[in-house]
Amino acid sequence: MNIHEYQAKAVLREFGVPTPRGHAAFSVDEAVKAAEELGGPVWVVKAQIHAGGRGKGGGVKVVKSIDDVRTESERILGMQLITPQTGPEGKQVNRIYIEDGSAIARELYLSCLVDRETSRVSFIASTEGGMDIEQVAHDTPEKILTISVDPAAGCSAYVGRDIAYGLKLEGDQVKQCVKLISNLYDAFLAKDMSLLEINPLVVTEAGDVVCLDAKVNFDDNAVERHKDIMELRDLSEEDEKEIEASKYDLSYIALDGTIGCMVNGAGLAMSTMDIIKLYGEEPANFLDVGGGATTEKVTAAFKIITSDPNVSGILVNIFGGIMKCDVIAEGVVTAIKDVGLKVPLVVRLEGTNVEKGKKILEDSGLNVIAADDLDDAAKKIAAAVKEAA
Repeated sequence: MNIHEYQAKAVLREFGVPTPRGHAAFSVDEAVKAAEELGGPVWVVKAQIHAGGRGKGGGVKVVKSIDDVRTESERILGMQLITPQTGPEGKQVNRIYIEDGSAIARELYLSCLVDRETSRVSFIASTEGGMDIEQVAHDTPEKILTISVDPAAGCSAYVGRDIAYGLKLEGDQVKQCVKLISNLYDAFLAKDMSLLEINPLVVTEAGDVVCLDAKVNFDDNAVERHKDIMELRDLSEEDEKEIEASKYDLSYIALDGTIGCMVNGAGLAMSTMDIIKLYGEEPANFLDVGGGATTEKVTAAFKIITSDPNVSGILVNIFGGIMKCDVIAEGVVTAIKDVGLKVPLVVRLEGTNVEKGKKILEDSGLNVIAADDLDDAAKKIAAAVKEAA
């Protein structure tokens, strides 16, 4: 689960993390009022969407008068902001953040994440803040510092000092960094975050170390025990199909392709997507119905796939272990009877109750193309889609 920058900063402030003052605004008048309360003389008008690179798309502007706050707020609110992370369609800006301007001496990079290789929480820091960190890591990997935190020892002061020295901080800035790292670590654990990114972390001309931006992702498996965080969810920033899938506890991610996929098991789903690409097509989604899906969940999953106007074919690939093939077949038949079937459908079933499942599909009288294995299924859906086109 993602939240907006202003929400992330509010969460971090609860843990003593230094950020500039600011107020969220949902209208131009609210933005002007926020700027007046902050007092200036410099303000930053920031678009609030769940995507990075806002400045590159014109979604972040530094202004020096209330009139300019109004002008930029009018321009940004309601705009379709296109950034490197939104795709060409962009995202509509429904809220903005009015923040105190900062006198920046240096821009740095800092993030905290769950490191799958070490099974620990790790900090990543770089002196190259404000830039594309992926590009920095590719071109100048020596400028990336990674420090893992031993869970037994906790985030001891040496972690903060190592990061401070890596960022070339001096004097009192080192003390500030040690406290900052400790507070960020506490926030990360307490709120079950999966990613905490500060880009840029700045040193002001007065020598203060301040989080000028904040991006926070939360572990979807833990977020329900944080009611305060759940209340921050902005459904307008999420794909409608993904929202619907979450109601049925389905693992669904919308993609840009045309072949809808319904699979049980994340690994099998990834393999299915790979083989679809191998035969010249692109998957429209990742969808794992899980090992114990009911007919209701399968029906919902199929309806979600068919609701995507980009889907020109559907591939159902089920290996029945805990999941039973007849449950999948019943769900597919129920869904087709409810919403109809306007695109080719290939079904590959194997495992528990496979013969029952195949018989349900055969007796349904529906136009379902049966496949013997995954390779056969991918070939058939690719061919069927090309023939239908």
